[in-house]
Amino acid sequence: MFYSLRSVLLVNDNEVERNQLAGALRKAIDCTVLEADSPAQALEILAEEDVSILLTNLFPPDNAGLQLLQDTAKLNAQVVVMVGVPATDRQMALEVLKCGAFFSLNMPYCQEEVIIAASRALQFHDLMTKGEVRGRKLRKSDGFHGIIGQSTRMRKLFGYIEKLASEGDTSVLILGESGTGKELVARAIHAHGPRSQKNFVPVNCAAIPEDLLESELFGYVKGAFTGANQAKMGRVQYADGGTLFLDEIGDMKPALQAKLLRVLQEKEYEPVGGIKPVPVDVRILAATHRDLEKAVAEGAFREDLYYRLNVIPLRIPPLRERRDDIPLLIERFITIFNRKKKQGFHGFEHNALEALLRYPWPGNVRELENLIQRMAIFFPGQKVALDDLPEKYRPADYQTAPQEETDASGPAVVLDDNGIDFNRVVNHFENQLIQQALDLTAGNKREAARLLNLKRTTLIEKLKRKNLLLTGETDF
Repeated sequence: MFYSLRSVLLVNDNEVERNQLAGALRKAIDCTVLEADSPAQALEILAEEDVSILLTNLFPPDNAGLQLLQDTAKLNAQVVVMVGVPATDRQMALEVLKCGAFFSLNMPYCQEEVIIAASRALQFHDLMTKGEVRGRKLRKSDGFHGIIGQSTRMRKLFGYIEKLASEGDTSVLILGESGTGKELVARAIHAHGPRSQKNFVPVNCAAIPEDLLESELFGYVKGAFTGANQAKMGRVQYADGGTLFLDEIGDMKPALQAKLLRVLQEKEYEPVGGIKPVPVDVRILAATHRDLEKAVAEGAFREDLYYRLNVIPLRIPPLRERRDDIPLLIERFITIFNRKKKQGFHGFEHNALEALLRYPWPGNVRELENLIQRMAIFFPGQKVALDDLPEKYRPADYQTAPQEETDASGPAVVLDDNGIDFNRVVNHFENQLIQQALDLTAGNKREAARLLNLKRTTLIEKLKRKNLLLTGETDF
């Protein structure tokens, strides 16, 4: 899921460099990273998104990056702008600072330098916007702090978040199925409360191996074990003064549950290998899709920890219980996935949309997001009809429309005096065949290649060339 409250917009026409820099920032800093390949595209994003930091190239020879700096200031004076300048051009570095840039950075970029500069710029932005709703006013379609929804259930949820946020110390247990956006809710509670100027530290207890989770949470002292050549700060300490979000806490083992209970009860912890307790002031938000009451009854989860965490339970409704929000979500995802495309995806025809409204969505918002991304890739410049949807999204009693008569050379195409776009028709047909093969094989590229009578390497090359490497595909 996306929509972190802090975001960095990278403007760079070098796609490889931009993607590498974006990946480094996403890994190092708690923020959303947006990308644009030109000042014009950057302005479109700035008009739509709540951007915190803008990092742009100069775009010689006309230095359109300078004009972007000035246009950004007019559009949203709270955006902190950094400009990349050739390392040898000291005069231009001075010029961009005179024009209002927060930093000038040497080009070619050093990733470590950009990460440090972006971190400091975000701190400055946080101070500058303290107590305010950042950037532009949230639109109706934005929901609440990036959580999309206007249904009755979601409006009630937003009200609960506001009330819980004001209680800066109370633990909250966020309950909901996978894909409902539990981390987004936790971030909203943090951002709306008195701890918002301190760190929000997320930890996925299911994603970190059991033997590493303790040191990740509590850190360790020098010499605690072989290879511990220096002390390491844990996530609990990093969240001091702020919020620690423990996702999938139902997967945490009993030994760690006891140490977490001490943080909640005594406001202190011991690093791995340490003998002296370390005081800590942290609010703990926890989330799970598991039935913790059942886990307590079975002895898999500590009862005392459960009641400490479950001071205020907050349940996120699954998507099937707020179907009125589906069109809003679809509109939002289409806007996002169309941003870098020459031919934007035009959405769904009425019968396809009706089918999506009736679908039970076991994967919730994340599943809907993945579907929109997939449709945007396969159907650029088009509207998706019911026939175009993957089979599981169609009604159980739906019969696919009869196919046009075909021969050994493929489907019949009728030419008229206006002619056709040959490449587009061929490309569309090829995409459909690849999609069908991946659907039939649950994303298994080896089996899909066999169905298409292609070499596996040939299929992979086609997928790369068409940018069709979709979430959920496998090699085996």
